[in-house]
Amino acid sequence: MVHLGNTLGLSGTQLPKADVILTNPPFGTAKGGGGPTRDDFTYKTGNKQLAFLQHIYGSLKPGGRAAVVLPDNVLFEAGVGTDIRRDLMHKCNLHTLLRLPTGIFYAQGVKTNVLFFSKGTAENPGQDENCTQQVWVYDLRTNMPSFGKRTPFSEQHLQPFEDCYHANERKEADGNIPLSLEGRLAGMQEVEQCRSDCREDRGEGETRWRCFSRDWIKTQKADSLDIAWLKDQDSVDAASLPEPDVLAAEAMSELTEALCELNGLMQALGAGDQAQAQNDLLVEVLLSFPRAAWERGVMTVFRSLGSGKSFIFARHYDIKWRNGGG
Repeated sequence: MVHLGNTLGLSGTQLPKADVILTNPPFGTAKGGGGPTRDDFTYKTGNKQLAFLQHIYGSLKPGGRAAVVLPDNVLFEAGVGTDIRRDLMHKCNLHTLLRLPTGIFYAQGVKTNVLFFSKGTAENPGQDENCTQQVWVYDLRTNMPSFGKRTPFSEQHLQPFEDCYHANERKEADGNIPLSLEGRLAGMQEVEQCRSDCREDRGEGETRWRCFSRDWIKTQKADSLDIAWLKDQDSVDAASLPEPDVLAAEAMSELTEALCELNGLMQALGAGDQAQAQNDLLVEVLLSFPRAAWERGVMTVFRSLGSGKSFIFARHYDIKWRNGGG
């Protein structure tokens, strides 16, 4: 039987306990506005997803199971968010977390996860404290393609995770897509890329499937479940970046070119007096820089502009130096 009502309102308190809960709580705000109004939640919050999470694990029978799709903020929100995650791991066995690719739920760019947990423990379904001892995390997000209408997310993309999830004995090495799957995945460019990524991970001893102890989550992550370890191939390696003064000079060069273009635009619009006033104001600021800053930054800007462009402050700069200014 299906009931129409607000789970986070009074009607939600009358729902019966469940053996299995599979749900995708709505994102955004409720129709007509307003937040959770139930008074039976241990932790009061205006975050609807955190409120739904409390409802879900509170609605399971002893030994009951749940799989819940939730956005990233539920994994790391501080304050009451930390309290709710801690309560969840206390009363339930949060055994698995699946990091989904970006954008397959709701708007493009929204990051979501699936939390798998059961009430109590396998040995004692009625246990209501210290139920989570370890959490297995599968990263199906890092170095995955962008999914959408042209590249739909399918069951085949989930197959490697399912193999890991249902293994009789979970092993981190199983997070590498095994060669036996090559035939099944042949012809799918996006999965081929995933398979290539995993092979690289295997060579470095990495995997998409890792286990984290409850103690590690508490001491190292302060009970945040925002756990990631794979290196994003699109990320910038800080070790390969230029020196800070070079980056600063490049930024100043780009700003200078923009200022030159704006100056020309204002002149074309007949606002030359306003442009000159702004130039004079900026000159005063630049002339207040110490000599070393000019040498490292502004002279680099002069060189970057080249002979084909003029720097509107060059005349003032030369005068300052001829007069012995610092």
